[in-house]
Amino acid sequence: MQKTRYIFVTGGVASSLGKGIISASLAKLLQARGYSVTIQKLDPYINVDPGTLNPYEHGECYVTVDGAETDLDLGHYERFLGVPTTQANNITTGRIYQNVIDQERRGDFLGKTVQIIPHVTNEIKRNIMLLGETGEFDFVITEIGGTVGDIESLPYIETVRQLKWELGSKALVIHLTYVPYLASSGELKTKPTQHSVKKLQEEGVQPDILVLRSEHDLGEDIRNKVGRFCNVDRESVIQSIDVSTIYEVPLKMQEEGLAEVVLKKMKVLKHGLPEMGQWNDFLKRLKSAEEEVHIGLVGKYVELADAYKSIIESLIHAAAYNDRKLELHLIHAEGIIEENVAKQLKDMQGVIVAPGFGDRGIEGKITAVKYVRENNIPFLGICLGMQCAVIEFARNVIGLEGANTAENEKANTAYPVIDMMEEQKNISEMGGTMRLGAYDCELVEGSKVFDIYGQKEISERHRHRYEFNDKYKQQYIDNGMIPVGFAPKTGLIDVVEIPEHPWFVGVQYHPEYSSTVVDPHPLFKAFVKAAIENSKS
Repeated sequence: MQKTRYIFVTGGVASSLGKGIISASLAKLLQARGYSVTIQKLDPYINVDPGTLNPYEHGECYVTVDGAETDLDLGHYERFLGVPTTQANNITTGRIYQNVIDQERRGDFLGKTVQIIPHVTNEIKRNIMLLGETGEFDFVITEIGGTVGDIESLPYIETVRQLKWELGSKALVIHLTYVPYLASSGELKTKPTQHSVKKLQEEGVQPDILVLRSEHDLGEDIRNKVGRFCNVDRESVIQSIDVSTIYEVPLKMQEEGLAEVVLKKMKVLKHGLPEMGQWNDFLKRLKSAEEEVHIGLVGKYVELADAYKSIIESLIHAAAYNDRKLELHLIHAEGIIEENVAKQLKDMQGVIVAPGFGDRGIEGKITAVKYVRENNIPFLGICLGMQCAVIEFARNVIGLEGANTAENEKANTAYPVIDMMEEQKNISEMGGTMRLGAYDCELVEGSKVFDIYGQKEISERHRHRYEFNDKYKQQYIDNGMIPVGFAPKTGLIDVVEIPEHPWFVGVQYHPEYSSTVVDPHPLFKAFVKAAIENSKS
């Protein structure tokens, strides 16, 4: 008997309405009732994955424990559920077509003409069912990217149509739309929703539940009207009104009875009321905090905050658990020079230098590191941020003039303190020359990070190609920057700190990928705490 139920979340009227947050909120409510839930994202673009996408195009690239470069919505899924995602949780049209073409080249289709239906839709179906076939999950929620009516989404909607027919009550469709408010007439307009549902119906799919985004309360008349025109019963017309934080959405969906409607329609016995105690505690802390903590985030994509989504959310978690309201200052690395760095950073209680690739903005990041190191401002360097700290220390403390990273070929440096290691070149799994996904790290007992984690052996996610060049390790130790975290198999340096500084830590990995609402990452909590203490000193 088929155990797993499949829920599909589609969107209409406009993009960026929050399908990912609705999916994550429903998943959280089901999980809080005792069900095992996972969420996957189907992205209709032809890139094989977001790994090569400019962050301005699609926000951050989120990395799973198994080394998949995925959509940033998977970060929301993990932050809400606290359950790791994998490659199977993010599928793109590029990967679907690549798989189908590979099968055709191998002769798997026995000379048949390869078509959208059934070959492409079968491959989409196979990927949707993969998570359910593991037997681990009661519910698989599948968010379909884009907007109904987009040409790119058609094969996905057709696959949903087929699965609804095949699975019966074990498949359900939630359609998220927008109800705009016309200020000139003082009216909420349902016509865009009606047209969106009609378009979905034209493609053979009748939504079971409608979630209506709006800035205003919809009222019974609007809900009844939408239900009547869209063939959806009244209890299945759910309002999703704007809230001050995404972390309120699960509670709003609980008030609206979304999970109850899903369970009723899918003929699943309820496990009782959801257990949301820890979630409510976090929200209480988040909303009651009055004092601010000012954190500067130095990066090169700051015009689009989504480029640093996981870092920002990790800081929100950490600030709340330190009873502070996060006041984040996004600072463009390319705009930082020696003449203005003090003006830009002097009011920051703590500074993070962000990850990134390439040489653009790197000199601004190095200048920022120099300022916070010399002025005893708490510092956290992540990935390239750590590498910038290593470069800055080489130039200004050790005295290696022109020290740089080998990634910056234009620098032609005589001191490549960041380089591609021979040990790394021999790594064959997880992306070849790139460390991608979760890797073990051993911390040095007595170090600051050891005390923060409270354990010697940790595992964190990586996404980088270049490393601390251990040829220079002793020079760093002699001058006061101490390597305190190492990859056990290769000896590669993952963490550095300056013990004489109030709080100066650089990590080669990405701790932001592991922070969740109910379990904030210890590094971010400790960093924010240090920033608060810095303001008191």
